[in-house]
Amino acid sequence: MNTFVQQLLFTEFGSDIMDLVVATAAQGVLWGLYALGVYLTYRVLDIADLTVEGSFPLGAAVAASMLMAGYAPITAIFAACMAGCVSGIVTGFFCTKLKIPALLAGILTMIGLYSINLHVMGKANLPLLQRETLFTQWNIWGLDASTNILLIGTVVVVLAILLTYWFFGTELGTAIRATGANPHMIRANGVNTDVMIVLGLLLSNGMVAVCGALVAQSNGFADVGMGTGTIVIGLASVIIGEVLFGTRSFKNWLISVVLGSVVYRAVIAIVLQLGMQPNDLKLFTAILVAIALSLPLIQEKYHAMRKGAE
Repeated sequence: MNTFVQQLLFTEFGSDIMDLVVATAAQGVLWGLYALGVYLTYRVLDIADLTVEGSFPLGAAVAASMLMAGYAPITAIFAACMAGCVSGIVTGFFCTKLKIPALLAGILTMIGLYSINLHVMGKANLPLLQRETLFTQWNIWGLDASTNILLIGTVVVVLAILLTYWFFGTELGTAIRATGANPHMIRANGVNTDVMIVLGLLLSNGMVAVCGALVAQSNGFADVGMGTGTIVIGLASVIIGEVLFGTRSFKNWLISVVLGSVVYRAVIAIVLQLGMQPNDLKLFTAILVAIALSLPLIQEKYHAMRKGAE
């Protein structure tokens, strides 16, 4: 059996499979940052924030523009993060000061960011050909592109998980979590929930913008429309991670979200290999998310039917 597996891996077919697995895992890990950002608003703050569909291409636009201007990749990523944080602050301002519903506030910011992204890049698409990126700069072992992206992406995501876990263990982070869980209780304890909401949106969109910057560098271009429909991808990753890997603790939840992103990318790769048209991916993802969201209700009705039958 082991000999058969070794022979399979060293054939051209086996090599193609390994390349596909590595490339899929690399994309899943990078998009894990996006899933973490969505998790912070969707689960921690209990807000459906659509700003991420604008802050994702914003991060890509800022990073790509700075790389084209000759800035270092790390500087470009930091600037992208700051831009994403500002977009989160704007949505937070709409929510807390102007009392606009969170969903609508996110939509307004997302729409505004489309024009801003065009101004940042100067055109709808900005290629990064012959420009040094984080992945070319840090490829010190001469690895192939997908393996290098997987390695660097894993390091970045692990750091993001550790920092997020540490921050939400502090008094300030705990206050943000409490704001999402029980705003009336935390407000009664003298905490300004408006500030906590703004901070949560800031962190979420900053993380999503970093994801946009990394994805742009891995793909070799930034596009003004690259954020369209990505909220569904983020939600799918969060929900798949929760269903498959559990939510026993906050640390487990963070890891589950990233693993959910990898599983989602694996599912997409499989259905594409089975012949699904790329145009149908968004529809497939929407159906997948709808099924995952309805699982608790389906399980509840199933258990009720079993009890009734007994």
